[in-house]
Amino acid sequence: MASIADEIEAHIRRLLQNSPDGAIVIQRTEIAERFDCVPSQISYVLMTRFTPDRGYVVEGRRGGGGNIRVLQLKAEQRELAALVEAIEAIDQARALGLVLRVFEAGLISEREMGIMQSALKRDILGIALPERDRLRARLLRAMMTATFESKGGLVR
Repeated sequence: MASIADEIEAHIRRLLQNSPDGAIVIQRTEIAERFDCVPSQISYVLMTRFTPDRGYVVEGRRGGGGNIRVLQLKAEQRELAALVEAIEAIDQARALGLVLRVFEAGLISEREMGIMQSALKRDILGIALPERDRLRARLLRAMMTATFESKGGLVR
């Protein structure tokens, strides 16, 4: 059974998919009423699941009903390669979100996404912080480099 956060995320993703320009303007209170939850639950979903690492920008607007603009970024291989190359350490949530973003950009298959996400989980890495986050970054860099090279070369 999906959690309410999963349902809210799926709803916002559907709205974005139906948007011709990859941007939507929503109101927390309207979505909260739709899902029978508090507006802070909507904020939680936006802050944790619609992050730049996952390819989104969320802008809050005060006044006029408190609109929130959600923009899905266009993911280009060069930008993703540069982002991955710059990572020295990364926590599990950010790493899994970045892999999801690369999948959503059509640069890896669902199978490749699953393999990468499995290899980046804390219980698989089995070492203490902060070295675990550094190792995760090195693994992510190696996997993405191999992926990008197989798709026409990694920009350095």
